[in-house]
Amino acid sequence: MTDTRTAVLAAADALVAAFGRHDTKAYFDAFSPEATFIFYNLDRTLASRAEYEAEWALWETRDGFAVRACRSTGRNVQIVGDVAIFTHAVETDLSIGGEAMTNRERETIVFARQADDRWLAVHEHLSAAA
Repeated sequence: MTDTRTAVLAAADALVAAFGRHDTKAYFDAFSPEATFIFYNLDRTLASRAEYEAEWALWETRDGFAVRACRSTGRNVQIVGDVAIFTHAVETDLSIGGEAMTNRERETIVFARQADDRWLAVHEHLSAAA
C-alpha cells in the first residue's frame, strides 16, 4: 500500500507542478482522455479532457488566463483497488486580464492505475474553499 500511495502522490505532484507552471502539455497529459471535470465556476460538467482543453484555451484567449504558481496542502490519498482518491487544499496564483489574484480551493482528483502501472487522473472536482 505504501508503494501505491507513493506512486499516486508522485502522479498528483507532477499534475500540480505542471499546472503551477502553466505547462499545458504536461498538465493535460496527466489526465485520461475520458476524464471528467466539475468546476464550481462553470455551469456544466466537462465530459472529456478535450472539452477541458478547449475551455482552457478559451480562458487564455478571451480572459488572458495564466497560472503563475500552485501550492498543495492537507493532502490525503485513499486507495480502492486500482483507483485512488486524492484530496487537498490548493492555493493558486494566477492572472486574468493582467490582474494578479490568488484562489483558495479544495479539490478531489480521482486517479486510475493504467495497464502500464501509471496513474492517470480520470476525474477532477474543484470547489471554492469555505
